[in-house]
Amino acid sequence: MSTGIVTRFKEAGQSAMAAHRPWSEFADPTALSLPSNLSDATTRLFQNLTHFRSNYAMVLLVVLFLSLIYHPVSIIVFLIVFAAWVFFYFSRDEELVVFGFPVGDRVVMAVLGVVTVVALVLTHVWLNVVVSGVVGVVLVCLHAVFRGTEDLVMEDKESPYGALLQDDADPSGNYTIM
Repeated sequence: MSTGIVTRFKEAGQSAMAAHRPWSEFADPTALSLPSNLSDATTRLFQNLTHFRSNYAMVLLVVLFLSLIYHPVSIIVFLIVFAAWVFFYFSRDEELVVFGFPVGDRVVMAVLGVVTVVALVLTHVWLNVVVSGVVGVVLVCLHAVFRGTEDLVMEDKESPYGALLQDDADPSGNYTIM
């Protein structure tokens, strides 16, 4: 029984690492540059948050973990919640289905984020959670704004603006006159 759990956890960890964008792409220093204007900064922010979503989630979790170094009970709670992150967010290959309804990645991330904050606040480290949350969000936003998007290859479904072309669209223009 224990070997099955270890095997499943190992597979989940490998799948989680495969779901990330490569860290070398995420942390590429040559891709950092100043945005030319506010519009460029907001475009970079939204595109990078979409493209590197799981990397940013991992950065936030690491910042939160580091803020709990001197709180052993909170670290245990955090590790339990982190296991939920691994199984429900990082290691899934297909969409999560709850009671027959598909649940998107963003909803899963939001629910797990709330569960993480609530679990840690209940261990009486709310100030650490708030400060590390603010520090983590500032780090993520700074990286997203300064990381250029010219070298990113995004699929239409990942675009923050939605799919640009429908899969079933007729390229010849199926127009009818009424």
